[in-house]
Amino acid sequence: MGATHRMRAAAIAALVIASLAAVGCGPIGYVSNVRSASTAVDEARAVNAAKYAPYEWTRAIEYLHAARAEAATADFEAANRFGRLATEAATKAKTDALRRAADPRLMDEITAPPGAGSVPGRGQDGLAPVVEEGDGDDEPPPGLAPP
Repeated sequence: MGATHRMRAAAIAALVIASLAAVGCGPIGYVSNVRSASTAVDEARAVNAAKYAPYEWTRAIEYLHAARAEAATADFEAANRFGRLATEAATKAKTDALRRAADPRLMDEITAPPGAGSVPGRGQDGLAPVVEEGDGDDEPPPGLAPP
């Protein structure tokens, strides 16, 4: 009976340790993910990703913020997911920033072509014509049929 009792006690102890380890993985994984994400964001900042890769940069810092916010509510699963997404976005921001800084012509990927204004032209460059309101004319512009 002594050996059976020890085996049962060892099994219970192993189960308790495994349960405690599983509960602790959320915060431990979060710390690791956020540390990686924070490092990746710092590396992207160092290569001026805000200028050369604004979309990915914004995505990275917003995901990092979301990871920290989720961890504050003890939702470590979501925090870990946002941490991984922040790392991924920051790494891409760094890569894109380095590429665009090396070849300024690539900035056209993120900026409007020269001469493009905030108001599209009248049917130019494949854009729909601008419909100006308030001119007192109730007729639709040429080429547009009334509903």
